[in-house]
Amino acid sequence: MKTVLTLILCAVSTAGLTQTLPDAVTDDLYAPVDLAEAELGQLLFYDAILSGNRTVSCASCHHPDFATADGVSLSIGDGGIGLGPDRRVDPDNPPEERIPRNAPALFNLGAKEFTVMFHDGRLEADPSHPSGLRSPMDADMATGFASVLSAQTMFPVLSRDEMAGSFRENDVALAVRQGRIGGQGGAWDLLSRRVADVPDYAARFRAVYPHIDGPDDIGFTDISNALAVFMAWEWRSDTSPFDAHLRGAPLTGPARDGMELFYGPAGCSVCHSGPFQTDHRFHAMGVPQIGPGKSATFEDHHRDEGRFRVTGNSADLYAFRTPSLRNVAKTGPWGHAGAHTDLTQFVRDHLDPVASLARYDRSQVIWPAFEAADFAVLDDPEEIGAIAQAVRHTPVRLNDTEIASIVAFLNSLTDPAALTGRLGIPAAVPSGLPLP
Repeated sequence: MKTVLTLILCAVSTAGLTQTLPDAVTDDLYAPVDLAEAELGQLLFYDAILSGNRTVSCASCHHPDFATADGVSLSIGDGGIGLGPDRRVDPDNPPEERIPRNAPALFNLGAKEFTVMFHDGRLEADPSHPSGLRSPMDADMATGFASVLSAQTMFPVLSRDEMAGSFRENDVALAVRQGRIGGQGGAWDLLSRRVADVPDYAARFRAVYPHIDGPDDIGFTDISNALAVFMAWEWRSDTSPFDAHLRGAPLTGPARDGMELFYGPAGCSVCHSGPFQTDHRFHAMGVPQIGPGKSATFEDHHRDEGRFRVTGNSADLYAFRTPSLRNVAKTGPWGHAGAHTDLTQFVRDHLDPVASLARYDRSQVIWPAFEAADFAVLDDPEEIGAIAQAVRHTPVRLNDTEIASIVAFLNSLTDPAALTGRLGIPAAVPSGLPLP
């Protein structure tokens, strides 16, 4: 495509920046971290003890080898063997379906501005609620979560397809099936007792949290709080070339050209704003829907209506949270369902989402082989039409050089220190279970 820039989102000159660059990231944007608490969280993050069948850990889908994601479009949680693109279905324990959404990266989630979690924002900070959080748990939401990042850990452990497994297989999944989540004998309590029964964990919890005198005092919120502190410490990301630019070491060449487009006539920063390139809001961008979709147990469709499932507001149909772009060049596949596996093509399609939806190439998908109706929505013209109708984005025309420059800028958001992590992968975990 050799067309020139013909449509712009901002009525300004194409030369130079048209929107203010964010300020450089500083320590005050983050909550302080207790290193001992982070080290406890590190062990829990890599320990499969928190899954129903003791086969899946947080790191199974959020691994540093894949930039804190898993390198596939949609993964297999419980019922899978292996890691990343090599993950496959366990023939002795096949899953019921794929995880319905792409595993999001974990960079900078410890920053104070991250008060909304998940692609649809179903968990968010809300001081008006007793727990300080708004979530699908509503009045049953536990208190004691130190942050919204801590609270988000409660969802994967309750998910059949992610970590809990089938109710026929273990006590945790059975408790979830019966609606026993909080309280004594609930799913969170069962997981807490597992952890508390490991002497090394019991000793570490006593050392980190003053309110814990013995194993019986360990609650799921304590586990969640430790996990959150680990993630906040391990994957803070603010030492990329772009960060160096904000601190006085200018970008040059295509990356600088891309930055000027990004913060100028291409209009990317309208949504990808702020120090972490996200407005934390929800937008319908016509991203292709693949996989099982997001539905309740009594529904049999394969669509994912995004934010609408949380708010019930038709204006939120097919809208998903603006992701942070830190380390974005390493966190593919991209989109809420991981439908794109090439960053340049994703940028190109993002500029004109309605037109690109019609020509989407489904052969690019990367995921474990699994017998499922993975393209049910893409095979249905009415479903495609509904996704396209929700888009409120004016197409932007960029030539190939301009697109390549934007991709060069996105690469400048890559932070080698954050990709490596600060504590790394432990040699072993207290439960003795295998590492992912």
